[in-house]
Amino acid sequence: MVRVNIIGTGKVGRTLMMLFGASQHVEVIDVLARTPENVDRAVAQTGVGRAVHDLADMRAADVWILSVPDDAIADVAQGLAETVVPTEGAVAVHCSGFLSSEVLAPLRSEGWAIASCHPVLSFADPVIAARMFPRICCAVEGDEGAVAVVSDLVRLLEATPFVVDTAQKALYHAAAVFSNNFTTVMQAVAREAWEAAGVSPEIADRLGSTLLDGTAEAVAQLGPAAALTGPAARGDREVMEKQQAEVAAWHPEAGALYEALSALAVRLKATGMTRP
Repeated sequence: MVRVNIIGTGKVGRTLMMLFGASQHVEVIDVLARTPENVDRAVAQTGVGRAVHDLADMRAADVWILSVPDDAIADVAQGLAETVVPTEGAVAVHCSGFLSSEVLAPLRSEGWAIASCHPVLSFADPVIAARMFPRICCAVEGDEGAVAVVSDLVRLLEATPFVVDTAQKALYHAAAVFSNNFTTVMQAVAREAWEAAGVSPEIADRLGSTLLDGTAEAVAQLGPAAALTGPAARGDREVMEKQQAEVAAWHPEAGALYEALSALAVRLKATGMTRP
């Protein structure tokens, strides 16, 4: 049985609380949040852990999870280092995709092992995220012993851990932003363009869903270069130039994006890579 403390009850924290609560191998000991109202609500909703209102009141645990916003991690780590004496082998882990485990360095000097664990998943809704979690991958990096402990914890939740280079954590996270967040932005641009072209919202929804589903399946099966279609893949420069001008007249920023992505698409089809 792995004993876990959780600091932070936002969407990631509540998702983890639900997952741990459903596991026979993990026990949530104490939960702390920025405000008493937040932690009381999270514990009441999930039925997991004991709500505490002060860091000094948290009991011993094997793994301490800091599921707080990126800009709060360093302060929480410093407070933990100054307040809590770790038990032997205690691990502190944060969930940021951008920051490396080194943001927890004050804890290492106090005897903690440190790591980061970034579940590659959208946490827009904790219930949906908890349901999808067993199918996802989690990026792990940090001290060797902490990585082993956190990787085992990820496996207990039926997800797949993988190790990333601590020095390249920001680039790793940027890749996730391209794969997920910017894809969402592209869907918004497409729907706005369809609307401007007179397509009804209902049909635009169907078009976006069909194209996105087909693209995801093709990329998964064939890889990006083979899955790429459209004027850039065909090398139809006249279409690209005229279409870019039309887009730029409608939405200058989208026009610049169309031009840049078309150049990358041409290179991808020709060489299998977007980088020169």
